[in-house]
Amino acid sequence: MRTEICDRLGIDVPIFAFTHCRDVAAAVSNAGGLGVLGAVGFTAEQLEVELAWLDEHVTGVYGVDLVIPSKYEGKGVEGLSPEELEAKLAELVPQGHRDFAEKILDDHQVPHLPDGEKHNQLLGWTATTVAPQIEVILKHPKAKLVANALGTPPDDVIKQIQDSGRLIGALCGSVKHALNHKRAGLDFVVMQGTEGGGHCGEVSSVVLWPQVIDAIGDMPALAAGGIADGRQIAAALAMGAAGAWTGSLWLTVEEANVPPAQMQTYIDASSHDTVRSRAWTGKPCRMLKNDWTEAWENPENPDPLPMPLQMMVALDGVKRGHRYPEAAKDVNFNPVGQVVGMMNKVERSADVVQRLIAEYLEACERLNKLNNA
Repeated sequence: MRTEICDRLGIDVPIFAFTHCRDVAAAVSNAGGLGVLGAVGFTAEQLEVELAWLDEHVTGVYGVDLVIPSKYEGKGVEGLSPEELEAKLAELVPQGHRDFAEKILDDHQVPHLPDGEKHNQLLGWTATTVAPQIEVILKHPKAKLVANALGTPPDDVIKQIQDSGRLIGALCGSVKHALNHKRAGLDFVVMQGTEGGGHCGEVSSVVLWPQVIDAIGDMPALAAGGIADGRQIAAALAMGAAGAWTGSLWLTVEEANVPPAQMQTYIDASSHDTVRSRAWTGKPCRMLKNDWTEAWENPENPDPLPMPLQMMVALDGVKRGHRYPEAAKDVNFNPVGQVVGMMNKVERSADVVQRLIAEYLEACERLNKLNNA
């Protein structure tokens, strides 16, 4: 299973685990893969704490995922601090959208946050608000890989990361976006099919992967979207992928910092229970459908705003959902891919890595028997 990108990063197997939980990232890295911590939602100070912890608990290396959209409301505004940009963007959010979001939460009796927790700071989601996070990443030598979740990163960010000796790549949902990444000089792409959780395009993985691989030539391409076992990794590598980028799979592991009520929602869900919706972030994002997503899809209600304005509307709901998961179970933000239908039990992260390897080897053995028949 070892590919060239393993050698470049010094990892044993090309299994990449995107997660917002440092314990999961550490467990996957220590099991031979690469844990990738999602930085969105962390202040620079909080991210410093998370990465310092990873430095102490990871024997090898890890990665960090950023969110710098190629297109977003407010892009191109120069010379503003993160706080000034956030204030400027807040002026663009209609009060009616805020009132509608508040009504959904109140109708479901989700308690309000205590007064000291009400500040909805936009952490990530724009080049300006991501800049402090990048400064933190560059202080941690074990953070060997940086990925951008939404589009090609700005040229200065690419240079900054590469000059520090790190690899930088970005996700894509189309051949066009993959070629943009290659022209910008990125080190790798993550080609995510529409089955994937979070932000995704409209093309299925089994169609997207070979198209991107053919288009970008020898540039490493990691397969994402619909990977929950080793058979799917074998299929991706057979098409020419350099590895597997997984995300949803790690929401139901023992180490995941997911409230029990929310984790049970994932375990109980089928692959038919997801939807691509703009209801939380303003861009199409795959998640479990619930009363929140249904409310924003109703044509009689306000339309979701562009990114990052919709997130500024929804951020209070995200925080209230994290703090009161039982009350918010029907209106919580549950980003997850269609493989949720395969996530039926809780496993340890290291056991998941070993299971993926074993299933991959079994799939290869089946093919070898067919080839030798």
